Amino acid sequence: MNQTRIIVIAKEPRPGKVKTRLIPALGEAGAARLADRMLRHTLAQALDANIGPVELCVSPDPAAEYWQQLDPGDRAILSSQADGDLGHRMAEAARNALTAGLPVILIGTDCPDLDANRLRQMAGKLQNHDACLCPVADGGYALLGLRRFSPTLFTDIPWSTEQVAAITRQRLATLGWRLAESETLHDVDEPADLQGLATDLSRADDVLND
Repeated sequence: MNQTRIIVIAKEPRPGKVKTRLIPALGEAGAARLADRMLRHTLAQALDANIGPVELCVSPDPAAEYWQQLDPGDRAILSSQADGDLGHRMAEAARNALTAGLPVILIGTDCPDLDANRLRQMAGKLQNHDACLCPVADGGYALLGLRRFSPTLFTDIPWSTEQVAAITRQRLATLGWRLAESETLHDVDEPADLQGLATDLSRADDVLND
């Protein structure tokens, strides 16, 4: 398989600033701890997939102590997210990666279903498709893979709504691009999502500390 860059779009898990919809169930500190575990799990799976460079694209500050303590060594590149809304931040990350000559997979840190095997599968799909998508049950998506760039995939989209995946499919169809999709996955955004959350995220630390 040809190399594919994985970009993890991540936010520092500060209490009160992350997973705010889970705060009524977990409290600010508990929501931040869960965000930290899911971020570590996602990074570990991206590294374990072993399909190409891994980039941790972070906000608000890549020089913050949290990122230095996370320290994936030379196995992941640490970069800063662009300013602007989620669409603009994702667009800039994708554009930069594609300009460097590699297909790119963009993922967040909210979907424990995105394990190393699934990342390898989607990278394989991307070898003979223009784009790939892992939709999630709430109408968004957990993964967007691209071999080509178009700003229409990132502009004027109502992020964090049930329309995101559907609009993205429509934009891809308008472009005439070949799309591969996985089955619908589950992410963790609302208290109800906690019931389906895998309990064993401990392997993340094992992979990061190898």
